[in-house]
Amino acid sequence: MNIQIFGKSKCFDTKKAERYFKERRVKFQAVDILRYGMSQKELQSVVRSVGLEALIDWKNPDADLLKYLAYDGDKLDKLFEDPRLIKTPVVRNGKQATVGYAPEVWKTWE
Repeated sequence: MNIQIFGKSKCFDTKKAERYFKERRVKFQAVDILRYGMSQKELQSVVRSVGLEALIDWKNPDADLLKYLAYDGDKLDKLFEDPRLIKTPVVRNGKQATVGYAPEVWKTWE
């Protein structure tokens, strides 16, 4: 397994995801999404796995702007520009990915 956890330092679910993998002694790479963001290819890979709507953090007040963008490509560009709009944690294992705390899916990866 090659686990990457993209999260925010103050996100409770990100901390829970990191704890989940630590408890199972699974090595992972933690990436602060606010500081380092995600590459275009990483973002596209996650969208292919979970869908664009699942990736958007609708609780963020700035996410309302995304409702008015007509094209998914424009929404994806906005997520790339402003990673605060991405729901965390984003956990990747190769081409597989989850958004949010999803231990039921991670169990199938082991």
